Amino acid sequence: MRVISYNLRKHRAARELADLVSAHDPDILCLQECDTQDLPESIGGLSLVEATSGNRLGLAMYLRRNTFRVESVRTIGLKKSLHDMVLKPAHERVLGARLLDIDTGRGVIVASFHAAPLTALNSLRRNQIRAALGELQALGPDLPVLMVGDYNYPVFKENLGQTVREHGYMLTLSDDHTYTRYRVFRGHYDFATSVGLDISKITTLPQGTSDHRPILVTAETA
Repeated sequence: MRVISYNLRKHRAARELADLVSAHDPDILCLQECDTQDLPESIGGLSLVEATSGNRLGLAMYLRRNTFRVESVRTIGLKKSLHDMVLKPAHERVLGARLLDIDTGRGVIVASFHAAPLTALNSLRRNQIRAALGELQALGPDLPVLMVGDYNYPVFKENLGQTVREHGYMLTLSDDHTYTRYRVFRGHYDFATSVGLDISKITTLPQGTSDHRPILVTAETA
């Protein structure tokens, strides 16, 4: 399973998606900060599964229909930061789907995730991550779970990794930093948490017009 995650920076990088899919041939595409009213039904052979509707800028997921069948989809709201309460940028911070691999008959849960911005505390983002993984597991108890996206967690990842492991999940970073807009904030913002999957690698792809670099996750059922 090959999954690309990309924060489009307020939809600015949307025009890159067709070339990105053509170049890297993912099975699933997870997006953050996309204009959900301006998304095509398909991108390079991938079909739109769902997009959030609570805000213009939100989350979306595409997949290859001849590889996966969608069994259920869920959008999830998480505990809000002060930034969320004042500016209301996003209510739904998780878009998850229970999928069936057509060839193997195995189920898997995949989600696009966007954590609270850097103005929030890391403790809030840890709370959001724990809650998101718990809600996703309810889509299919004992199924493998892969949650990719913008975690907004550039420092103290050891604490996050420990928290994730205590709940039975693994935290996996990509092979290079993913956020480049401000030198002082550069680091790994986009990565994956998972259970029941072997993640062989996460590749940071070349910079586009977004301040985030897309990542390509390669995983298989453990």
